[in-house]
Amino acid sequence: MRIIKKFRFVIFLGIQILLISILKNYPEFVEQFYSNGLYVFLSKLMRYVFGWLPFSGGDVLYTIASIYIIRWFIVNRKRIIKDTINWLLDIFAALSIAYFAFHILWAFNYYRQPLYKSLNLDPEYTTEELIAFTEKLIKKANTIHTKLATNDSLKIELPYTRAEIFDNVKNGYDALSKIYPHLNYEPTSLKTSIYSTPLVYMGFSGYLNPFTNEAQVSRLILTYKFPTTASHEAAHQLGYAAENEANFIGSLAAIHNEDIYFKYSGYTFALRYCLAEIYKRDPEFYKSILLTVNKGILKNYQDVQTFWMAYENPLEPIFEKTFDNFLKANNQSAGMKSYSYVVALLVNYYESRDL
Repeated sequence: MRIIKKFRFVIFLGIQILLISILKNYPEFVEQFYSNGLYVFLSKLMRYVFGWLPFSGGDVLYTIASIYIIRWFIVNRKRIIKDTINWLLDIFAALSIAYFAFHILWAFNYYRQPLYKSLNLDPEYTTEELIAFTEKLIKKANTIHTKLATNDSLKIELPYTRAEIFDNVKNGYDALSKIYPHLNYEPTSLKTSIYSTPLVYMGFSGYLNPFTNEAQVSRLILTYKFPTTASHEAAHQLGYAAENEANFIGSLAAIHNEDIYFKYSGYTFALRYCLAEIYKRDPEFYKSILLTVNKGILKNYQDVQTFWMAYENPLEPIFEKTFDNFLKANNQSAGMKSYSYVVALLVNYYESRDL
């Protein structure tokens, strides 16, 4: 009788996988009824429940779950041989429940309609449009850099603590929500991760816990990157699962922030994407346009590169490949390498707007 009850979870898991494979074909349905419906309620509820905690409740839950799983395997190791079927059914039952919670609490957002459709933006752009936009972006970034530094060769250091940056993220979203009301970020739930060190060794600067809707940022990353990284994770909290779309929204939130340091972080973040795309299309022109960027901005870029080089390790490519495959399995066909789409959103968003 117990086997029959457990087998129901296996059937339920199969039904879930089948329904999701069907749901992928109806992004408008997901957009209307989940992303702009049920998820709005669930995400706010989870942020009210966990957001007030001064630490990452999700990280604590992961720790407890990991200890329990290890203990369960040790205690039940003899069952692997003696009672293999029941042992496997227990695992599938747990997976079925976790899979359901993962999707209902957040992951159905992977199947919503692309952001360019909801914003009525063109997903394509020409090299000429890219160059024209990048030149404007360089002028804007240089202007802000000049306001913050005594000369164009100095890198910018943010005069804030990480907690102060977290508190200021909402200001950018408040300004952005005046244009797009659905980007209202209330309540907030931004925290440094308990697992900050392993996170950067895995090659990641932050992540969203889908079960608690807490946004985690590694406390080790440079404060220069904190505004855009935290804004990126906040975009995930608002239901934008695609990494490229969260990058776009995160950069906009930083740019729309009244704080000039946030603006600097946002504009230079967007600029780096555009420069990388120019390099892919025209390496020679890239060399010439790079000379027009203030040296202090390039030093900030170099600091970021140096930081990540310090944490390179043989396992990092494995973690990144695993996450890349995870994204591809969840309706993100380009995986982690989808920079051109971010640039397309930026170029076409600012086509009729001032920087």
